[in-house]
Order: sequence, then C-alpha cells, then structure tokens
Amino acid sequence: MIKILMAGDIVGAPGRTHFARVVGRLRAAQDVDFVVANAENAAGGSGITLQLAHELLDAGADVLTLGDHAWRQKEILHEIDREPRLLRPANFAHGSPGRGHIAVETPWGSISVINLIGRVFMDPMDCPFRAVDEQLDRRQEIGRIVLVDMHAEATSEKLAMGRHLDGRVTAVVGTHTHVQTADETILPGGTGYLTDLGMTGSKDSILGREWQPVLQRFVTGIPARFDVAGNDLRLDGLMIHLDEKNGQVKKLRRVQVGEEKG
Repeated sequence: MIKILMAGDIVGAPGRTHFARVVGRLRAAQDVDFVVANAENAAGGSGITLQLAHELLDAGADVLTLGDHAWRQKEILHEIDREPRLLRPANFAHGSPGRGHIAVETPWGSISVINLIGRVFMDPMDCPFRAVDEQLDRRQEIGRIVLVDMHAEATSEKLAMGRHLDGRVTAVVGTHTHVQTADETILPGGTGYLTDLGMTGSKDSILGREWQPVLQRFVTGIPARFDVAGNDLRLDGLMIHLDEKNGQVKKLRRVQVGEEKG
C-alpha cells in the first residue's frame, strides 16, 4: 500500500510544532509515504511566509496548499515563485504569482496535487470546476495519482467537486472550515472523498484561536484580537491507502492525533 496523509489547516506556531512532531513520528515509523498539508494559516494564524513553508517542508510535508489567506503575508507575493511545492489555488485570477498544481516524482510514480478555492460565501474567484478541468486536460503534466484540496466554505460546493471529479482523480478533500467531518467515502467511480480534513492546532479553541475573545465578539459584537491558541494540540486529517500496483483507493481513515502525554 501507498500511505498518503492529507493534513488539515495548520494554525500558527502551535500547529506547526505539532505537525512537525506527528509527521516526524510517522515518517520514522514508515507509517506514511507522502504528506500534503494546508498551510494558509501557518503564519500567526493567517497566511504563510517562504521561511515557514520551508520549515514545514523540512518537517515532512511533500506539498503545501493555501487558500483565501494566501496573500495575507505580503512578502509571499514576491516569494511564492521560488518554491514550487507551495501551491495557491489554481482558480486564482490569471496572472497571480505562484502555481496551482505540482507533479512530484516518487518511487510509486508521479503524484500530482491540485489546489482549488470555492466561490460560495467567499471572495469572487474564477470557476474551480473549469480550472480543475483545464488542469486535468494536460494529462502529460499530471501524475497517475491526483490529490485535490478544495478550500471552500460550503459543504455543497465541496460535495459537488467530489462528484465532478469522481473517477478522474484519486482523492478530493476539503479544507477551510477547521472542523473535521465524518463523511469519508470512496465514491462510485473510485475517488476518495472527505468534506473537510479539520485543522492542525488547538482543540481547546474556536477554529484554532483562543475561544474567549471569539465568544465575546459573538456576544457583544465588539471587535477583539483573536490570538492563536496553544493548548491540547491535535492534527486532523485523512490517511489514504492506495494499491501500489494500480493506484486505486483501497481504504480511507480519518486521523486525529493529539499530544503524547508523559
């Protein structure tokens, strides 16, 4: 079996530290072969820098994906073209820096990762369905194993993308909401699917932020600073087991890996 981990949104320094610990253990035990992680919240909970991208890649990620906070750290606009393993959504406006897909050579052949962003309840973007079709039309640049991160707010839009790509890609997973869903399934055409991976950060939080000021904002409507939480860390994600011979999805397993005690 080929064992692929797709990890939910990494939130701030606590999320980065926990990601490095968990993936380091998995790599050492040979329990994972390829790792994709969403890193759009890696820098203080919003955005990423090239330095932090390299920190996560050195910690065991093979590919990093982004989302609506891709440009929140302004320097990344000038840095992203220097790291092909750091993806921004493929349906960002034409002319945006960076790239929306990568094909990585591995002992099992080429593994491609495609990053998309939704449009429902989010800022206007190009159509993710047409964008992914354009990527898949360039089959000479796409590996036999294709993993898609659909960074979107609406459950319906993620489900629609899963159905749109069923039988055409290996797996479609959602990111962005930071809450892991329990609907992992192998679709009729053989594509693995999960609506949202969850997050890599503090379980004792609201979406990775200290919960008290977030709650206060909901109750009073008064703006507050939402600091990244650092207690009770957990990595959420999906482990995808593929047949080494034909690349077919054989098993999906949601993961929630907390801190080791003692």
